[in-house]
Parts: sequence; C-alpha cells; structure tokens
Amino acid sequence: MIESYQLTQGDTPLLISMPHAGTALTPEVEAGLNKAALSLADTDWHIPKLYDFAAELGASRLEARYSRYVIDLNRPENDAPLYAGATTGLFPDIDFDGDPLFRDGQVPSKEEREWAKEHVWRPYHNALERELARLKARFGYALLFDAHSIRSMIPRLFDDQLPDINLGTFEERSCAPGLSKSLQAVCSDQSRFTHVINGRFKGGHITRSYGDPANHIHAVQLELSQRTYMNEPGDDQQIFAYRVDRAAEVQPVLRKVLEAMQRWGEASYSKS
Repeated sequence: MIESYQLTQGDTPLLISMPHAGTALTPEVEAGLNKAALSLADTDWHIPKLYDFAAELGASRLEARYSRYVIDLNRPENDAPLYAGATTGLFPDIDFDGDPLFRDGQVPSKEEREWAKEHVWRPYHNALERELARLKARFGYALLFDAHSIRSMIPRLFDDQLPDINLGTFEERSCAPGLSKSLQAVCSDQSRFTHVINGRFKGGHITRSYGDPANHIHAVQLELSQRTYMNEPGDDQQIFAYRVDRAAEVQPVLRKVLEAMQRWGEASYSKS
C-alpha cells in the first residue's frame, strides 16, 4: 500500500492542500475501471508541479496520492451533496461528463469503499487538521489554500467556457471578507486571465469544513482552468501534457495570490 498523502511542513501560516492531484489506484478500482476511465481524465493534473514555487514562500503542502476515482477527498465522509446541480460524489461512478467509470458489475464493493475511507480519506483529513492546528498554535492563525484545476469546457457541470481563475470562499463564510477582497484585487490587477469569485465553484468540503474565520482559520479554494497551464482534450499536442509556456504565464498570478494571503494575515494579526 502506498502512502495516502505527502505532507511537507513549511514555516509560515500558509498550508496548500492538493486533494485531487493523486493518480494511484487500488487493485480493485483499477481492475473495474473501463478503458476510457483509465485515463483518469478528471484528475487535477500537475498541481504539485504548478505550485512548485510554494517552497520559496515557506508554505506547507499536503498532496494526495490516490485518485479521486478511489475516493474523493473534497467530499464529506457521509457523501452529503455540496451543489444543487450536477456533480460527482464521494465514490464517483460517473465522470464529469456523466459517462460511467466502471465496467458492468465492477463498481467497488462496500468493503473496498470502507477501506478507502479508513486508509485514504481519514488520513488526509487528519493530516490537514493536525497541520492547521500546528500552524495556528505557532502563529495564532492559519491560512488554507485548497488548490484545484478542471477542464475549461464541461457542459454537464457549467455553461460555456469556465473563467480562468475561480476563487471560492463559501460566500465569504470560510474566510474574512478582507482576505477575500485582497485576493479579488490581485486578480483584478491583471488582464491576462479571466476571474470570478464564488461563481460555479464556491468551495468544496475542505474549504467549507476547515474555514473558520471566528477561530482564526481562513480557507480559500481556487479552481483553475486547465487551459491556463496544460493541454486539454482538443489541443493538437499530447493530451494532459504540462505546458511550460502556459504555466509560465499563470504562475506569477498564482504566486501573487498566495503572497496576498500571507500579507493579509501578517497585517491582520500583527495588530492583535
């Protein structure tokens, strides 16, 4: 069994969570997936590489190892729905386009799902909770940035082309309004990438559950359009390939977003 996550501890109040970057499969899930699903198309591809500058910022990083097709770390353990429209659950049996993931009769068993909860979902969330507690104990507050990406065109999930940068603060319930405004200002200060806050993606289970501004834990989700840093279906080159040229344009914006979180935290809590 592989480790379900990798945690790299930093020396600032910022923790970057990457719950959908994993590609590992359990034997049962791998054996059951149909040919199309084995491409793992719904992965948040290359997120650790895209954020490789985070070490320079002193941020902690928590990276998932298992694919969301094993279990979705950004869904509640009881599988309560997060969105009113089309979505996928804790144990996806369809992909984002609504197509089946598993061959007939090969959906993971109840025992396999319980294993995934015990050995994948809970360890990740325990690590997330412990690291936030460590940061808050050391600095008096913690900042959680939940890093995601998604294809820019998925008609089942949203109309038309998705904005490039999709910030979510659970309608400003997962972080202080001042932090939300700081991040919006960063996005508005550039014209290369389109952006929105609390649009189609308002923040998933991690943002909603761990963001607790009253207790000095501020959480923000970023759902980044994959066309900003990699090949998508329909591109002429290799599908899902990381594009250094595209990434070089969006990384400075991502860095400014994270630096704005850190500056806001320092300014806000140096007064207390």
